Amino acid sequence: MKLLHTADWHLGKRLENFSRLEEQKQVLSEICDIAEREQVDAVLIAGDLYDHINPSVEATELLYQTLHRLANGGKRAVIGIAGNHDSPDRIEAPDPLARACGIILTGYPTSEVRPFELETGLKVLESAPGFVSLKLPKHETPLRLMLTPYANEVRLRKFLGDDKTEDALREILQQHWAELSEKHCDGNGVNILMTHLFVTAQGKEVEMAALEDEGEKSLATVGGAQQIYLSNLPQNLQYVALGHLHGYIPLQKEPYPVTYSSSPLTYSVDDRQPQKYVVIVDAEPGKPATTERIPLASGKKVLRQRCEGVAEALQWLGENPGCLVELTLVIEEHLSAQDRKRILDAHEGIIRIIPEFTNPELMQFTSGKQIDLKQDIQTLFAQYFQHKKGMPLNEDLEALFQEVLNSEK
Repeated sequence: MKLLHTADWHLGKRLENFSRLEEQKQVLSEICDIAEREQVDAVLIAGDLYDHINPSVEATELLYQTLHRLANGGKRAVIGIAGNHDSPDRIEAPDPLARACGIILTGYPTSEVRPFELETGLKVLESAPGFVSLKLPKHETPLRLMLTPYANEVRLRKFLGDDKTEDALREILQQHWAELSEKHCDGNGVNILMTHLFVTAQGKEVEMAALEDEGEKSLATVGGAQQIYLSNLPQNLQYVALGHLHGYIPLQKEPYPVTYSSSPLTYSVDDRQPQKYVVIVDAEPGKPATTERIPLASGKKVLRQRCEGVAEALQWLGENPGCLVELTLVIEEHLSAQDRKRILDAHEGIIRIIPEFTNPELMQFTSGKQIDLKQDIQTLFAQYFQHKKGMPLNEDLEALFQEVLNSEK
């Protein structure tokens, strides 16, 4: 059988002042086209469907429309789990309608899929907490899925209890997966684990953490406490579909592939892997799956660029339209309002402008000094303005702030 693995859609994501919704519409349509072109039997979405626990109406509509299109009238199974950005209850909210379309959405590690059967032949063969076995329309071989959405300490209390140590977290997940595998996953089906966790080879934690986006640092470990190791994964599998890290990362090939598929778009200037993918998985019982990464073409590039002066910046911006850019500008004095307007008018994708002063007297504004809260309010406001806007406070704004202070008094 053929599966499509994707993750970390982050619907509703913004990059500073820029909405990514139109790009998300384009790339999700591209993923739907790939699923159709490759004639995949199931789609696996490994968490972070939304960017916020309370997503916008537009993000919610885009998710439901995409899932419905992927399911293709119940001819294709679609399985999604909650990530650390998702509300588990919100992910499971459309369950009755979703199952009628062949879509399975689970929010908790203990979630149990309710039985259903569609006219297409898609049906639930077996279900248990954290596990589901499916009969796919074109296959007699069952697809068995161990589903572990993002699991922090609160969500794992049913497993751990309140008095367990951090060391027990890896152990309890390993035991849980081993029990599911032993009970449900023999050599007569395709056995898959899908989870949204920080998984790494033991001893590679620092190397793997360096691949994370700034927005994902809170999940450098499960519950902020630790990593899950490859050695904790069960043995009798064909593939492990991971979500959380935004780059394509094939962690392991033997005895079976363990892969982060990547996010569909570049969501941060810190992202070290701007090319994004989905993973096509060919799996059959008793053998490790084979994988192929399919590059995605949609979405804007997110770049960092350093320019020496306004003229060089204007030239580079004119030569690089259609991207989002964090611009570092090497200048002697702070930007005049006129120059700032020229730069912003030259390119519609400027995320922020960061001044790099050559004037020693102004270098203090980019030195990253710790804030002294004992300073007077005017000085603190000037430092805050510099931090938010990337440039020092000018005389007009300083006078306006003083006027506000005086009116409050």
